[in-house]
Amino acid sequence: MKKTLCALAVGATLFTPALAMAADVKVYGRAHVSLDYLDDGADYNEVGLSSNSSRLGFKAEQKLENGMTVFGQIEQEINFASGSANDDLEFATRDTFVGLKGDFGQARVGRFDSPFKVARGPVNFFGDQLGDIRNVTRAGNLRFDERNANTIEYKTPKFGGGFNVTGALSLHEKNSPDAAKDGSKDKDKAYDLALTYKEGPVDFAAAYERYEEEASRGERDGFRIAAAYKITPEFNLGALYQLLTHDDDKANPDAQVFGVAADYKVAPKTYVRGQVFHRDVDADDANATLLAVGLEHRLDKAVRAYGNLATVLNDENSNVTPWAQARTNNVAGTRGEDAFGLSLGFRYDF
Repeated sequence: MKKTLCALAVGATLFTPALAMAADVKVYGRAHVSLDYLDDGADYNEVGLSSNSSRLGFKAEQKLENGMTVFGQIEQEINFASGSANDDLEFATRDTFVGLKGDFGQARVGRFDSPFKVARGPVNFFGDQLGDIRNVTRAGNLRFDERNANTIEYKTPKFGGGFNVTGALSLHEKNSPDAAKDGSKDKDKAYDLALTYKEGPVDFAAAYERYEEEASRGERDGFRIAAAYKITPEFNLGALYQLLTHDDDKANPDAQVFGVAADYKVAPKTYVRGQVFHRDVDADDANATLLAVGLEHRLDKAVRAYGNLATVLNDENSNVTPWAQARTNNVAGTRGEDAFGLSLGFRYDF
């Protein structure tokens, strides 16, 4: 892993000038770390350091003679907390794709966030932090906030003042379809369809996703709708509703998630935010409620520091935590116990 990254870094340094003659090439990244106190409500209460979806990437874009634009991206997760702990990660573990865009819209292929995952954007105020909404929207086998491999995606041009439609098909989970499954064709495809609107103070997204019966976590369907409205230039209020179902509903009972989130700019570079989301599971005493509040100060467009408090109130048969998603400092919750965390974070985008 280290040798691969070093070789790519050296290669990028040597050949970027040559590539730039043909395409606009950019090296970018994010260093996102936090100091956390985590308490599972039982035996675990420790202070630890976490790297939160930190990354290094390469982007390229080139205008073609026919007016269209070809683009590509390679992105890798980087652990800024412990460094060598990522030896087991393959290169290009995050959004990696190649595509073409123009008056017809945009088409791309590769491995990247599904339209369903992107549709949480209007209320993603705690993304990659303690309190991330995915702690209640993405649990167990009812997982839809995914980055699917071998995906073909098409996005329409903007219409109606701010609408886009995006459709995606993930053809197979592994490098090649497995025709041996059940003696027939591989049935692990994923299908996505999303409608989004973003214009002025309105940010809206609705999405549907379906996984076939031989997908790694089984046959399942998800529907999500999220919206945010800037009541004033400083105050943004959002809400989300999600319904998830699984073919094996005894082992994976249906679940709904709903709640509200808000973000308020109290000073030119300072924000306060909060959210409450409830996970309602169609099983006895299996519900959970996520609550989070945070304060963020932006030292610059590229640098921000923040402090978050978050908790999950668990029913007797639930063990959800507010720290399970997008973080290296991650311990399992305890069934029937409320989980609490405090996080002081620093993020640098370059």
